[in-house]
Amino acid sequence: MPRSAPKPCRHPGCKALVKSGAYCDAHRKEVEKQYDSRRGSSSQRGYNSRWQKARETFLRRRPLCKMCEDEGRITAATIVDHIIPHRGDQDLFWDTDNNWQPLCKLHHDKVKQAEEKSGQGRGVKSPAPNASRPVA
Repeated sequence: MPRSAPKPCRHPGCKALVKSGAYCDAHRKEVEKQYDSRRGSSSQRGYNSRWQKARETFLRRRPLCKMCEDEGRITAATIVDHIIPHRGDQDLFWDTDNNWQPLCKLHHDKVKQAEEKSGQGRGVKSPAPNASRPVA
């Protein structure tokens, strides 16, 4: 399979070439830091002690990774994933029946994130812009 040619870093004025991603190593950290500062802390996004208790209860009741099960494997779930990104919508954030799924770290950090970026895949439901919460 042919490899794509390196591209210039997207940071203004940077002439470094990158093999993957949009920014060189020096600017990637800067861009991530800016993103994190706009995003707010985990507590500000709702991941507080109430969330921790609810998360623990959910994982006790559903201890296996949903995506691993779909693939015929048995793997312990360690993460409660929001199927539809809540983006601050408290109804979606706390919808344990329709919007939470148990995932292992691999599926959450690699597979689910890639699927969300592409807008497709298992367990990924992208609501229409300005759409209200889906009806189950």
